[in-house]
Amino acid sequence: QVQLVESGGGSVQAGGSLRLSCAASAYIYSRSCMGWFRRAPGKEREAVAGIYRDTGSAAYADSVKGRFTIFLDNAKRTLYLQMNSLKSEDTAMYYCTAGGCNGEIWDVLRSYVYTTWGQGTQVTVSS
Repeated sequence: QVQLVESGGGSVQAGGSLRLSCAASAYIYSRSCMGWFRRAPGKEREAVAGIYRDTGSAAYADSVKGRFTIFLDNAKRTLYLQMNSLKSEDTAMYYCTAGGCNGEIWDVLRSYVYTTWGQGTQVTVSS
């Protein structure tokens, strides 16, 4: 049973933009927080951005702050990641996730709070 479906990945030149989408089932969308993580070849998975569904409060990794924006469309039960000013180091598989956060803003960047993961969408940035 597919519960999180990512889309929007692709290839883009450095400086360009992409918008990732993550459609969630009703049950999964009811979780308190959602986020985006990424894994580059040969590297550990890292948090990119996360958001509380009820308040819209969000947190970002330092590497993407000011360039990426995470947001929700509650009517569509969809999570988005707007990525601008892309760099070659942003090349990775991006994963959408949902889980139960405890109210602290930095929880949204902690992988252990997340219990459901999508299959991932590839982003490739060429310099």
